[in-house]
Amino acid sequence: MNYVERLEHWGDVHHPKWMDFVRIALGLFLLLKGVEFANNMNQLMAVMSSLPFGNLMMVFLAHYVLFAHMLGGVLLTTGLLTRLACLIQIPVLIVAVFTNIFNQFSELALSLLVLVLLVYFLIIGSGRWSLDWYVNKEYNKRNQHEREIY
Repeated sequence: MNYVERLEHWGDVHHPKWMDFVRIALGLFLLLKGVEFANNMNQLMAVMSSLPFGNLMMVFLAHYVLFAHMLGGVLLTTGLLTRLACLIQIPVLIVAVFTNIFNQFSELALSLLVLVLLVYFLIIGSGRWSLDWYVNKEYNKRNQHEREIY
């Protein structure tokens, strides 16, 4: 058993059930933030103008932020591919924390809270009330049945 498998097993064993509600709320928040960014694309581009990139790179990054928030929010809410959704979100939140530090701490606390929660769910996983749990349970049940047949 390698390190990643041990970390996943530890996360599955030590995941409190009430944190599933936090994961769902975090996913809904990120999804709504993505919709807000989609509705205010000019504001997002204005915030990103402080970054030292050209126009094409800014458009690419703005669309990455939209993709990350919307897809990642849906995946976190449903609990499907939770660790992948967190990996997609973490670079966006790291940049958000640094841009909020230089913009009079506008949403720094919120960005830090979301970043900490994303790192937590990256390590711990999705929990019992998720599609990941259901898919893994069905997969293990099918493999157990196949082992009994052979």
